Amino acid sequence: MLLRHRLLIALAPLAAALPAPAAPAAAAEPRVEINTSMGRIVVRLAPARAPITVKNFLRYVSEGFYTDTVFHRVIPGFMIQGGGFDEKLREKPTHEPIPLEARGGLRNDRYTIAMARTSYPHSATSQFYINVADNDFLNADQAQDGNGYCVFGEVVEGTDVVEKIAAVRTGRRAGMSDVPVETVKILSAKVL
Repeated sequence: MLLRHRLLIALAPLAAALPAPAAPAAAAEPRVEINTSMGRIVVRLAPARAPITVKNFLRYVSEGFYTDTVFHRVIPGFMIQGGGFDEKLREKPTHEPIPLEARGGLRNDRYTIAMARTSYPHSATSQFYINVADNDFLNADQAQDGNGYCVFGEVVEGTDVVEKIAAVRTGRRAGMSDVPVETVKILSAKVL
């Protein structure tokens, strides 16, 4: 009994030096609330699968970049895209593009959020899109360009809002196609 007591006392400083238990999964997967003129969308991010992309998105969120941007490209049965233009369809200045992380294991399935980019794979900045269908042809393993598009999270609340946005009437404006006739604004984006 005395030996066990001495052993516990000897191990106490070691136990105090051990790292704290890992934070719950919720803290490891931040959630971002995107308030739009059509309602609220909450996305859960996946930093374990797309760390650079999540860090980039959170940077824009923390800077308030998405406030007063619009969903400028809406294609029913495909996706809704926003986060780069103001209401007058003027492109906002962004940070440098990030490397493509399309092989992180997340797929372009319905209600996932992914980074928009140009035809150059490493060109994503602030613009994102939310899939409104399973878009396998955007995944790295099936993409025509061999690169695909990086999914970095999923919608966990507000799929009805995503569907409402996807159903708006669109047309041509400022040289762009598929622009909502009535502006769909991002009022704010914040980490929950």
